[in-house]
Amino acid sequence: MTGQDPSLSSLILWFAGLLLASAYFSSSETGMMSLNRYRMNHLKQQGHAGATRASKLLEKPDKLIGVILIGNNFVNFLAASVATNIALIILGDPAPVMTAVVLTLIVLVFAEVTPKTIAALYPEKIAYPSSILLSLLLRLLYPVVWIVNIISNGLLKLLGFEPQVDDSLQQLTPEELRTVVHESRGRLPKKRQGMLLNILDLEKVQVDDIMVPRHEIQGVDIDDEIDTILDQISSAQHTRLPVYRGDIDNVVGILHMRSAGRLLKLEHINKAALVQETTDPYFIPESTPLHTQLFAFQNRKLRMAIVVDEFGSVRGIVTLEDILEEIVGEFTTALSDSNRDIHMQADGSYVIDGGASIREINRLLNWNLDSRGAKTLNGLLMEYLQSIPDSSIGVRLDGYFAEVIQVKDNVFRTVRMWEDPEWELDS
Repeated sequence: MTGQDPSLSSLILWFAGLLLASAYFSSSETGMMSLNRYRMNHLKQQGHAGATRASKLLEKPDKLIGVILIGNNFVNFLAASVATNIALIILGDPAPVMTAVVLTLIVLVFAEVTPKTIAALYPEKIAYPSSILLSLLLRLLYPVVWIVNIISNGLLKLLGFEPQVDDSLQQLTPEELRTVVHESRGRLPKKRQGMLLNILDLEKVQVDDIMVPRHEIQGVDIDDEIDTILDQISSAQHTRLPVYRGDIDNVVGILHMRSAGRLLKLEHINKAALVQETTDPYFIPESTPLHTQLFAFQNRKLRMAIVVDEFGSVRGIVTLEDILEEIVGEFTTALSDSNRDIHMQADGSYVIDGGASIREINRLLNWNLDSRGAKTLNGLLMEYLQSIPDSSIGVRLDGYFAEVIQVKDNVFRTVRMWEDPEWELDS
């Protein structure tokens, strides 16, 4: 037995070395496949050598997996042979069952589970250094890898699978990107995270969701007396006013207050001079998505559009500032300053104008009123009641109470609302 000790020692060293090689291939496979592709691409653009090598290897995953499995299986089979020889030396006779059990436990623990767990937890620390040797092995074993891939790809096609990588599967959908933004809350400030989510929401929102409705448009009727028009211009709170003739459906131009300032310096002002200072109105359909309109404003170098329905009637106006507020939020922080349609009461309820936008109510009060149908609170109540009551009435919406305070001209003028504290319990 003493004459065999040097042989046993060398076999044990060989076996340990093969276990390390097997652990390398196992951890490399898990590490490469666990890499965050978007972080890897970012590091690649920054010139990171490991990310560049790993990205190149992952462009052809069939070849990468081929070289890893060829190396892993080779060292595992060789380790099994060495383990058999060690068992023969120690036990003196073949013990296939015991050898298989012991070898399986050793390989599982030291060459599979442990290295793969480490690689799954720290993929970059494993994959990027491993890519050096993997790239070298791929060059050395390319003929073998090529033959294996030809056979395996043929089998894949027979089974109805496409061996080529579908690049579209590596691209994030808007909903997946939303999930990524949500999960980055620890790395992104809350306000910046909200802005990113709002940008993703732009394609779901149309201009009629955020426009200033027709009855709230402040414009200049060119048929009024010139003194009335000048008083209107001098007291205007907006930088741009639509100029119309008799009715808002007959818009003739948009008057910028900068141009109006030049008019006010003239000794004799007439309507023709006022109309000459206006710019052509820009009309858009009410169904235009916000992201489309944002780019349209940018391309046309405009800041205001007249929203019309399918019959050409004016529905409202939308401005660049309205769209920007959908992204960054209100430019004012106080509720009383940001919306004159919503007034907080001492008991915690809110008195809300019936014409207030549901989206605006939800955003300012952090509510979840249904905005899929009606655009205003008045429309929501009409949808729910299917009629206009003759007197005040209380309504229980999903999670909210609404008490109609004033009905005038077949419209819910004023509504008092508050949250239903028992809604979550009931639902």
